[in-house]
Amino acid sequence: MRKIDIFDTTLRDGEQAPGCRLNAKEKLEIAHQLARLGVDVIEAGFAASSPGDYKAIKTIAKEVRGPVITALARGVKEDIIAAAEAVNPAERPRIHIVVSSSNIHLETKMRKSGETVLQMGIDSVRYARNLCGEVEYSPEDASRADPDYLCRTLEEVIKAGATVVNIPDTVGFAVPGEWHQMFSDLRNRVPNIDQARISVHCHNDLGMAVANSLEAVRAGVEQVEGCFNGIGERAGNASLEEIIMAIHLHPDYCRAYTTINLKEIYPTCYLVSKYTGLPIPRNKAVVGGNAFAHASGIHQDGVLKDHRNYEIITPDLIGLDSRDIVLTARSGRSALNFRLSSLGYCLSPKELEDVYRNFLQMADRKKEIFDEDLRAIMGE
Repeated sequence: MRKIDIFDTTLRDGEQAPGCRLNAKEKLEIAHQLARLGVDVIEAGFAASSPGDYKAIKTIAKEVRGPVITALARGVKEDIIAAAEAVNPAERPRIHIVVSSSNIHLETKMRKSGETVLQMGIDSVRYARNLCGEVEYSPEDASRADPDYLCRTLEEVIKAGATVVNIPDTVGFAVPGEWHQMFSDLRNRVPNIDQARISVHCHNDLGMAVANSLEAVRAGVEQVEGCFNGIGERAGNASLEEIIMAIHLHPDYCRAYTTINLKEIYPTCYLVSKYTGLPIPRNKAVVGGNAFAHASGIHQDGVLKDHRNYEIITPDLIGLDSRDIVLTARSGRSALNFRLSSLGYCLSPKELEDVYRNFLQMADRKKEIFDEDLRAIMGE
């Protein structure tokens, strides 16, 4: 079993989601919650992007204890200096350098040769290692990079001093089987790969960010990057709460574990939603409003008898108080009796049958029956 480090980039990549903006106070509060949750690394921002982001990163580095605190930098000295200064007060500071690696990026974004960009990466890592003991290197758009060029890049930046190499699926292009094979190939083809920790960073453009992250875990990575609630640019990043719970429920399949405090998952997701202004979709896996809501009569009866019939995760496991039994025309007598009992009504079987007939008549007229409706039925 390998421990998987959870690298949270909600405060950096997550904040890049359209319509999302966090101030320094909100970032600090989320960072404290991430520490309570037990994430291993917090990417607090992009230090060179603005004075406000620089200040927020430095405050988090000073005040938040436990996780590694890192900041993003491009492969230029000014960015690296800003990142180093911002994370310097942390117990364990890290600089995270991102430089392009795919042909499309080299030709149209960087407009430089592969050799020039490779040297830029090497020089950046060497420079950063003089300023900070931990340096992470990400070859941007790695999922579309030439495999030979990617292997050579990783070998050279590890020689230059990178302590973590992160393989990003920047545009969500990867598919699980090929992604697993790529990590297996990297472990076989990069001769010094064991001298650095291997990380993965997936985007959700094709809806496969979590699946791809888990395949990378199975292929041997030691760090997974993502955001809570799956926020981020375009379709978002891999949802950390989904990855954490998948590893928790399938440790033998993943051959791995995390040290996350599971009861802090929902409070973390709620806080992120509250401050970013990005609501959690009701059908969101693990933490959505419908994740522990049961509307089908068959399901309601089963879950009331034993939650394991229809729940693989209990609400209390992730820090929620209760499940929700939703009363509709599809609900059965057991669900109705459960809700009536919670309101203080104790009915005989005959009384329940009479109330159930009235309930169905009302439920046929309304989409959902609420507590006030039940009180009205009982009043009649």
